[in-house]
Amino acid sequence: MTKQTAEDMRWHKNKRVEDGVLRHPADSLVWKTFDEEHPTFALDPRSVRLGLASDGFNPFGSMSNAYSMWPVVLIPYNLPPWLCMKQSNILLSLLIPGPKGPGMNIDVFLQPLVDDLKTLWEGGIDTYDAFRKQNFKLRASLLWTINDFPAYGILSGWSTKGKLACPICHVHTCSIYLKHGRKLCYMGHRRFLEKNHSYRRNKSSFDNTREERLAPEALSGDDVLAQLNTSSQGSIDYNARKRKRDVGRPDNWKKKSIFFELPYWRTVLLRHNLDVMHIEKNISESVIGTLLDIEGKTKDTLKSRLDIQEMRIKKPLHPIKSGDKYILPPASYTMSKTEKLQFCQLIKEVKFPDAYASNISRCVKEARIFGLKSHDHHVLFQRIFPLIIKGILPRDAYDPLIELSLFFSDLCAKELHVEKLDQLDKSIRMTICKLERVFLPTFFDVMIHLAIHLANEAKLAGPVQYRWMYYIERYLRTLKNYVRNKSRPEGSIL
Repeated sequence: MTKQTAEDMRWHKNKRVEDGVLRHPADSLVWKTFDEEHPTFALDPRSVRLGLASDGFNPFGSMSNAYSMWPVVLIPYNLPPWLCMKQSNILLSLLIPGPKGPGMNIDVFLQPLVDDLKTLWEGGIDTYDAFRKQNFKLRASLLWTINDFPAYGILSGWSTKGKLACPICHVHTCSIYLKHGRKLCYMGHRRFLEKNHSYRRNKSSFDNTREERLAPEALSGDDVLAQLNTSSQGSIDYNARKRKRDVGRPDNWKKKSIFFELPYWRTVLLRHNLDVMHIEKNISESVIGTLLDIEGKTKDTLKSRLDIQEMRIKKPLHPIKSGDKYILPPASYTMSKTEKLQFCQLIKEVKFPDAYASNISRCVKEARIFGLKSHDHHVLFQRIFPLIIKGILPRDAYDPLIELSLFFSDLCAKELHVEKLDQLDKSIRMTICKLERVFLPTFFDVMIHLAIHLANEAKLAGPVQYRWMYYIERYLRTLKNYVRNKSRPEGSIL
């Protein structure tokens, strides 16, 4: 540890300004609660707080090759904001080889890392402090994990598929199976509103029922262990493609996460982060794909219209049979061909950074919005979309869409105020309920639902810039560039 690094590792304690504004993970409730639970660990500012991130990628640069390797990286959060997420400070702790992803058996590969984390927590390791010119016991703790939604399920043990896909709502996840679309939709967001809200009594605009349920509460570490202990775990066959589990379980647990071997893990307020980057990207694709009626991407199809007819909701949008064909009545968000061309033309005319101008304009004009990178979606949905949609759609359609766009814009701010986050938490609940009034059930996949939990997670863990996958995806790109010998890709990286 160099002198400058040793000084930087104390930044969160010695130089950070505490004024109630969330600028760094050290300002978060997760960090402060952990300090209260473990005061001896927090006593030494050199004790390292780590974030763990993992994701699979194809090292060959061709999606046709069925190959997936999984780096597991650690991010030290003691550093100041301008150093914290730099690639030079990201630690490659494991590289799980391909050709297949580890799936739920990832715990086998994580065991050495977890053993090292236990050692760093219990006794620490001898380290030289160049700033104070003395040896000390370096201790470390895992603050949380950062993953996209499928990897969230692999690391947490909660299956992120099926009718109970939401790990925050857990067994209280509200889902409906659509007979014609053959998929699940996640609606019922009126239960997140206040008890006396008028939407709870409004039957005709939603699913013809009154909403009396309360919003579910997230599980604490002790609650997770209690659920896991209610019935025996399924037998584990590491050679099988799928893990067997107890069919009679009322929840979606597929395993007990290996991180519970860490003595402090059950006390952590937010153990796994929902990735804002992928959630925003998927929502952006759903919205624009539906508005532009892109084949294969739109959520408004004949099957979705037959589903609302089956559910007996939104009668003006029911398909009309004419001979052997169906006529789909236009919805409030339906654009004519002229309006679609106007939409694309306005995007070209709006001034935005030149780095994205040609790429975004070309992809939108050719209805190839799904070829854009995540950061392009970030710019398009937050900065450009609200400016142009208002002049094209009627108010009941554009109002919740603009609110959704502004929600992500405010959520991604570098500085967060708790009062502002409380307002965002209330506004996103109302926004999604407004979307339920306008859009079809097929629109409400699990990504739309997860947005309702993002403001609350920001209140617990602070700015999303320290908890999303942008930095990790760029690091994976760097690792991919290391591959020279395609017969030994892992050896090229290591």
